[in-house]
Amino acid sequence: MWGGRSGALLRLSGLWPIEVLGRRPLNCSAASLAGSSSPRCWNCGGLGGPLQGDRFYCPQCRALQPPDPTRDYFSLLNCKRSFTVDTAKLQHRYQQLQRLVHPDFFTQRSQTEKDFSEKHSTLINDAYKTLLAPLSRGLYLLKLRGVEIPEGTDCEMDSQFLMEIMEINEKLAEAQAKQKELTDNVSRAFERDDFEKAKELLTKMRYFSNVEEKIKIKKIPL
Repeated sequence: MWGGRSGALLRLSGLWPIEVLGRRPLNCSAASLAGSSSPRCWNCGGLGGPLQGDRFYCPQCRALQPPDPTRDYFSLLNCKRSFTVDTAKLQHRYQQLQRLVHPDFFTQRSQTEKDFSEKHSTLINDAYKTLLAPLSRGLYLLKLRGVEIPEGTDCEMDSQFLMEIMEINEKLAEAQAKQKELTDNVSRAFERDDFEKAKELLTKMRYFSNVEEKIKIKKIPL
């Protein structure tokens, strides 16, 4: 049933159970002999779907199952529920899961599996973005503990910290205004064919650009 690129990727990655490979799908009657308390596959009615771990596929008919709504982001991305995460491992896990359920591998599958693939991919993207950034990771970790930060909590911040934030905002506004001023002046210099002046101004703009790049690098989670 499974073939081509998607099947090969699943076999190579070991995300299909070894005992399932090469087996013929069980019919509903055979699957029902194992019991009736487990979730059933939407496609064949067999036991085992939705599945835990990396087994997103029914072990009987190998149809993609819907996402598990009870699974948290840390479990999905195989991370310890902690504020400190290994971002390299996080990225590897993200890429691994996308190879497993990405919509590109389901263009020839049923509409139901296409829909499930889209949901899985969206969920994995949301989980990765949330756990990658320290702020969103921390807020999500608090949420899992039943703690949320409501809007309008400025009054709980100490005055010194709020003053520091205001000063930073003012400096950022000044930098943006200076950048716009330099841009306007460069434009006028080129209109006058004053290339020496344009060179001088662009040199200054390059310093601003270097500062912006450093800020972006600092924002990348460590």
